[in-house]
Amino acid sequence: MYINLKTLYGVKKGMSQSPEDFFGWFLVLVILALVVGAVVYIIKKKLDHRNDNKPTPVPGHPGAIDHKYAHALEIAMQFFDRGNSALTDGSEAKLDLSKGLYDAGDHVKFGFPMAFTATVLSWAILEYRDQMEAVNQLEPAQQALKWITDFLLNAHPSQNVLYIQVGDPVTNHKCWDRPENMTEKRPLTQVNSSVPGTEVAAETAAAMASASLVFKTADSTYSSTLLMHAKQLFTFADNNRGSYSEKIPEVATYYNSTGYGDELLWAASWLYHVTADQSYLEYVTGENGKEFAQWGSPTWFSWDNKLVGTQVRFSYRNLKHGPSLF
Repeated sequence: MYINLKTLYGVKKGMSQSPEDFFGWFLVLVILALVVGAVVYIIKKKLDHRNDNKPTPVPGHPGAIDHKYAHALEIAMQFFDRGNSALTDGSEAKLDLSKGLYDAGDHVKFGFPMAFTATVLSWAILEYRDQMEAVNQLEPAQQALKWITDFLLNAHPSQNVLYIQVGDPVTNHKCWDRPENMTEKRPLTQVNSSVPGTEVAAETAAAMASASLVFKTADSTYSSTLLMHAKQLFTFADNNRGSYSEKIPEVATYYNSTGYGDELLWAASWLYHVTADQSYLEYVTGENGKEFAQWGSPTWFSWDNKLVGTQVRFSYRNLKHGPSLF
């Protein structure tokens, strides 16, 4: 809104200005200056207060880590803890499948997303090991990872057999109880040479390969065991191609796979990262890459689609070691 100060104080064209008129002008200007100054001061204080509450950034390894984020990491590792339960899982096949993770709020152990969880957790530890160690969360992260990989190792009793599920989701989803109290039967589901499951076998290979790096220094024997199983599972997945969602249709209701090509490339990229074996590099960048990679069309990263993860892995290597591989 525009206000004519001359009209407001009776200063019109052709009229002389008295001392009182000048005093009125001066008073208005002083008031305006005070108002503007007060507004600026209030805004500045609010911005300063916000900046005071901002966490200290993490500039490098290990960097300064805000206590709140350290505590959040600690309780995140504990969020899905539970008491003793399902201690006889795997007994019908004379296996110990008592470890591993339940899925969401039910008590089924789905191997496909569980293996992906292990791969991503391994990746996080490898990328942020120093920060985790700085806030005493490296060991809990490694323990959480080992709880999964122990299950995956036991679920792979021979080269071409992998148990991919424990429990009946149809029955289990009708129950609402604590895992410590469940009494329903816990049937096992497997993939093998006759009933292939390329995506779940390849993802499990990626999980074991990445985890072998995590434990390479702390437990070299365990690391070697993981790598051996990773290589076997990758060969099994590649030589016996077939989607587990098609071979075992009942799993499609829960974790349906939209294709296994991304898991094959993902597993090979991790095996190359661990072993530096050129055959894995050629696997990803050769005919299989042309068929599955979609290099120019990145999508999202999820338990079902790892193409972006593969590209990031190789981009990281290129930035670190030299010119493009493709």
